[in-house]
This record gives sequence, structure tokens and C-alpha cells, in this order.
Amino acid sequence: MRTYYFNLNASYEMCEKLYLTTNNAVILYSENGERIQLPTFNLRPFVTRLGLNGRFRLIITPENKVFSFEKVT
Repeated sequence: MRTYYFNLNASYEMCEKLYLTTNNAVILYSENGERIQLPTFNLRPFVTRLGLNGRFRLIITPENKVFSFEKVT
């Protein structure tokens, strides 16, 4: 399995786009600069009225499936 870390800081207004039916994935850049495409439904549980803020860890399987996505700070 591979692990990636992300620092995310997005306003609530920016996060509203995560709920559009035409938007089913986002592109994120990990702390080490790797480009990762992630389904939007993985981010939605972490959106608050302040937006999406914090450090997150993504673990993917050898088949490139999301094993876990969680907030770490």
C-alpha cells in the first residue's frame, strides 16, 4: 500500500463544487508533489461551515483503490 499526505485549505464556497453531480473527482497534489485523482465523496465528510482545512492521509491499495482517507491534524 502507498501513503500520501495532503494539506488542504479550501473555503466553504470552493467546497460547494464537491457536491455538483458533474464533478465526481478532484486533482490533489501530495506533500511530495505527486498528482493524485481522488473521488469527491472522500472529501465530503470533512467539509465544515469553514470549508475544508487540515492535513489528510490517503492510503491506496496496489490496485490504486482508496483504502482509507482520514484527517490527521
